Amino acid sequence: MSKYQVLVDSSVWIDYFKNGSHNKLEQLIIEDLACVNEIILTELIPTLKKLNQSEVIDSLEALEKIPLRIDWNIIRKYQFMNLQNGINKVGIPDLLILQQVIDQKLTLYTFDKHFKLMQSNLQFDILE
Repeated sequence: MSKYQVLVDSSVWIDYFKNGSHNKLEQLIIEDLACVNEIILTELIPTLKKLNQSEVIDSLEALEKIPLRIDWNIIRKYQFMNLQNGINKVGIPDLLILQQVIDQKLTLYTFDKHFKLMQSNLQFDILE
């Protein structure tokens, strides 16, 4: 992948949908740097469908989708590392996102505190 990509986590999208204007996210979209994955879409789309937000769904699905390449051994390693460092209750979806961000050298845009905690033990970029 030749361009700098920012994986926008569902926590950012939810904040955007609730509170409206979000300059940083809007700039990423304008610059065609925002991307998603199937986990993030799956966290968002069912609720959007229930709310009849088809235009929003279409906009999300138009973003670049980064394919997941799951390595369960790495996922278990990250979770073990978390537990050793007192980082509890990290869900599998967050670990899959973490693996993708690290493996594919993406920047993560998230408001989820678990990622900031995990960043103290693993090397990856979070947009703040």
